Amino acid sequence: MSKVKIITDSCSDLPAAIIEKYGIEFLNIEVNIDNKIYYDRADLEPKDFYNLIKDQKQVPKTSRLTPDKFKNIYQKYLNDYDHILVIAFSSKLSGILESAVIAKKEMAAEKITIIDSKAASIGQGILVYQAAKMLKNGQKLKEVVNKTMADAAKMEHIFAVGDLEMLKRGGRISKAKALMANVLNIKPILHILDGEILPHDKVRGKKRMISYLLKEIKTKADQPENQVIGLAYSEDQEAALKLKKEIEKEFEPKEVFLTEIGAAVGSHAGPGTLAIVFKNSKEIAKPKLY
Repeated sequence: MSKVKIITDSCSDLPAAIIEKYGIEFLNIEVNIDNKIYYDRADLEPKDFYNLIKDQKQVPKTSRLTPDKFKNIYQKYLNDYDHILVIAFSSKLSGILESAVIAKKEMAAEKITIIDSKAASIGQGILVYQAAKMLKNGQKLKEVVNKTMADAAKMEHIFAVGDLEMLKRGGRISKAKALMANVLNIKPILHILDGEILPHDKVRGKKRMISYLLKEIKTKADQPENQVIGLAYSEDQEAALKLKKEIEKEFEPKEVFLTEIGAAVGSHAGPGTLAIVFKNSKEIAKPKLY
């Protein structure tokens, strides 16, 4: 059985327990808050991040991982492993994938396979998690790559933005729209289509937001009872646990993978976000292999 090292970035929002259990190389994204540098999930846990940004007027800024960073990581494992598998954050949302590919080309390393997951947060995290499980169970690299690509092609991401302040400060929506939405208690629903974040719908109130997300699983998921359904949240753990309970009750999936959104993704999504990820019954993305 060949030895394969999985590398991913902290945009995947994988919990530390999973990273440790499967020996995943986890690259922490750099986050600039008020001109101070932190590293997502290394010296800045999600709870601390949301506390830090509450009184900040400027939106936190994230930095892409550089090609040199990837070259250093590749060199660390190429001698001791038969292959390296990189599962990266969507190329339409960050330059991380580009850096990983540049580093591979500069090193002319054939023992590296890179997947543009076209996924984000827990969507990317589930792909990494399931690939790690398959490798640990002795499945061949080719099988793991093919299954990861097939799953990524059907990965549905739908998320409700609970607090519009971050979107307003980041210039994503106008102050007037943010004020109106907050007054009316409107929760924008966004989704990721082939790696790109797009508007999807809107609902009024947290209760309807949870009902809406459940309905999306019911109408779009491919046999939810046979899936690992992802659930990610920022700050509002109570809503996440309520939704988790409803998902388990209604669909009885193989697993509900719950995680908190870290600083890398939270710098853009903001607090109060609730996201679900599941496999659609049809292909909605075109993941790429390098």
